[in-house]
Formats: sequence, C-alpha cells, structure tokens
Amino acid sequence: MTIRLYDTSARQIRDFTPLQPGCVSIYLCGATVQAAPHIGHIRSGLNFDILRRWFEYRGYEVTFVRNVTDIDDKIIQKAAEQNRPWWSIGYDNERAFDDGYRALGCLPPTYEPRATGHITEMVEMMRGLIERGHAYEADGSVYFDVRSWPAYLELSRQELEEMRQPAEEGITGKRDPRDFAMWKASKPGEPDWETPWGRGRPGWHLECSAMAHKYLGSAFDIHGGGLDLVFPHHENEIAQAKAYGDDFAQYWLHNAWVTMSGEKMSKSLGNSVLVSEMVKQWRPIVLRYYLGTPHYRSTIEYSEDALREAESAFARIEGFVQRVVELAGGPVEPAAEVPPAFAEAMDDDLGVPQALAVVHNTVRQGNSALAADDKESAVARLAEVRAMLGVLGLDPLDAHWAGDGDRSDDLHGVVDSLVRLVLDQREAARARKDWATADAIRDQLKQSGLVIEDSPHGPRWSLGPR
Repeated sequence: MTIRLYDTSARQIRDFTPLQPGCVSIYLCGATVQAAPHIGHIRSGLNFDILRRWFEYRGYEVTFVRNVTDIDDKIIQKAAEQNRPWWSIGYDNERAFDDGYRALGCLPPTYEPRATGHITEMVEMMRGLIERGHAYEADGSVYFDVRSWPAYLELSRQELEEMRQPAEEGITGKRDPRDFAMWKASKPGEPDWETPWGRGRPGWHLECSAMAHKYLGSAFDIHGGGLDLVFPHHENEIAQAKAYGDDFAQYWLHNAWVTMSGEKMSKSLGNSVLVSEMVKQWRPIVLRYYLGTPHYRSTIEYSEDALREAESAFARIEGFVQRVVELAGGPVEPAAEVPPAFAEAMDDDLGVPQALAVVHNTVRQGNSALAADDKESAVARLAEVRAMLGVLGLDPLDAHWAGDGDRSDDLHGVVDSLVRLVLDQREAARARKDWATADAIRDQLKQSGLVIEDSPHGPRWSLGPR
C-alpha cells in the first residue's frame, strides 16, 4: 500500500512517506473570518476532510490542524464600517464557518488555533529571524528581507527580479518593495499588542508559520490550502519558517477553486453563494456530494443544473441503501475493507471521481441482486457501499446525517405519515381493482414531486428530481 499525492512544490505526484511511521501531520490554512463562508471556502475543508478520512482508513493516526485568522485588514475595515468591535466580527463569522463545516459533515480538527492567541510565538519567531539577519524593524513594523533568502519563490517558481510587489498602503521603511510585513506598527483605533519593537499587530503570513511550528513542530508532513494561497501566502510562510530553522512542510497540496462564469468565487466579486443559504435550498449531504466528489485539483463551475445532477446521482445511491435496509429488516454494518478498485483510486492522488465510479458500479450490482431477489448478495453490496461512503463522508446511515440539529427529521416523519395515508388509499383502490383511482393517486403524488415505487415489500416513496 502506497499513497501517492501531487506535491505542488515538486510539480509532480510523489509517493507519500510520513516523517513518523504510522502518523500523519497536516496543517490546513483555514478561515479568515471577515465574512460568512461561501461554498468555495468550504470546499477546501471538505477536500482535506476526505484526505484525513482516507489516511485514517489506511491506519494512520492523523493530527489535523486548521487555523482561524481572526485579525486582518478586512476584519478591521468591516468593524469600522459596521461600528462594531473587531473581535465580534471575527467571532460571529468563525461560528458561521463552524456551522458550515459541521453541516457538511467535516470532522472537527485536532486543533483549531486562533491567530490572536499566538502572539508570543510570533514574537519569538520574529526575534529569531532578526537575529539571523532575515528580518528587520523599521518604524515599528517588522519586515522579512526576501533577498536574504536565496530560495525565496521556490514554491511558485517566480523570478524575484521579475516580481513587482508594491509597498503596502500606509507602511514605510522597507528596504525592498518586495519585502513583506511580518508585523504591522500600531495605528490609531486599531487593535494592537506589545512587542520589543513597539505595539502593533501580526501580518497574515507570520500567523501560520508560528502556529504550524507550535502545534506540529519544526517539520510536518502536509501543508494544504486553496490554489490561490500559493503566492504570496504559502511562499512567504516557507521563507519565514525555513529561515527560522524549520524544515517545515514535506508536501504541499492545493485544492482548486469553485468558479461562477469562469471566475473564482469570491466575496469581492459579488459572486459567492453562502453556505447558510445553500443548506436551506439543498440537503447538506447533497452539497457535500457536489463539492467533495470532483477531484480536488479540478475546478468546479457552479450551476444549479450541476447541483441537480449531483442530487439525482446521490438519490440513486441513497435509494439502494434504503431498499436493502428494508429488505434486511435493519441497518447493515459497513464492510471491514473497501473494494480494491476503490482503494486503488484513493491511493492515486485522492482519485475520488474514480472511487465514486466504483461506488455506483457496486450500487448497480446491488440493484441487480435486488431484482433477482438475491438478499445475500444485495446485503453484501450494501456493506461495501457503506464502507466506501464512510470514507467519503457520504453514508446516509451515519449518525451525523440522521440528525443535524434541526427539525428536518421531525418534518420528514410528518411528511412520511401523510404520504403513507395517501398510499394506503391507493392500496385500497388496487385491492378492489379500481385501477383508475390508484393511477390517479400515483400521478397526483408525482405532480407533487414524489416518486412512488411498488416493491414486493409494499410501496415506497422518495423525492423526485427538481
């Protein structure tokens, strides 16, 4: 068994070898809590949730760190615009991100540190970099000297001489306009903390280097994030950490964007789709299927049609699960192992689309067994399907999806009782051979968006496609 991953720093797929046998350490750049999350934000969390689940299935003990950036320019700007404390902006949006991750079935991280809780670690890292000649203080700010680190831009593979990075607004004293701020001098009305170089607040890049060092040490296995973070964020993280003396991340993984009309989904473009609104329109498990099943390095072009296709595809899986559970008279335990073809796909750079094809093929085999009244084979296929769906976080029988903290289950129970009442009337019409009434009831239910299926165990209903 060898897991292979596409390492952005190497520009190729590499065999994964953990630093510590049997253990995997992952640092994921999490939310900057300036606003509520859209589905593009949550995609990153989903992709790395599946990666984590796969490592755990393969027997690794995973330490998963996902940070929260709770102080930055945009948070401060929004606080001023809304006449609110900066920390209240961050707190409300952090809760919104937590709700989004939870709604879509992401496992909680091992650690979820906030930037503002690690000022001491940031000061220590800056002190070390200044002592080593890689950083300098100017007018109360601290900058990283990019020319002092010859390997700078090793991740994005740009040429320093061709790069133009204008000076940050309101910040002076840089030796080179491409030097980046690790610490920003205090401004009136802004939050600040005391340091040996005066009061101020952290720069974005320093936060992650310091927190990764705090929770994962000087070297760890995987650093992840969205493709848009390669430069400048991850590039600057690498320079800071390695110049400080850390080996830092051994593998770099980046997920692609969710786009609308070919553009990256973002709040600034006004083309974002908030998770809090999406879960009112679509079942969270369908959203997870939609966002989590494309390959993590492929772009997702958002559309209502694509979501409907995902809903229909998942309905085929869910329908099979429900039918076999009814036949078996109760839940069927997941198989101890996933099918070899599924494992092969997942081991190959987290090939979820290929793995999902194995799921659907197994569902087809199970449906054929149901049609042939082969209970034993149908139950065996369901056990395999549940094992695979568990890795993807899509098992409809998992306790997470059985109750998500709202009253959806109660509502489903009420609807089920009403539909059963109508179906009983249809069955009574069929018993007296009143086929016209029976067909009329079925057609009326279909017009209401319900699909009725007659089976040897009685009629069953499900929601039809939108």
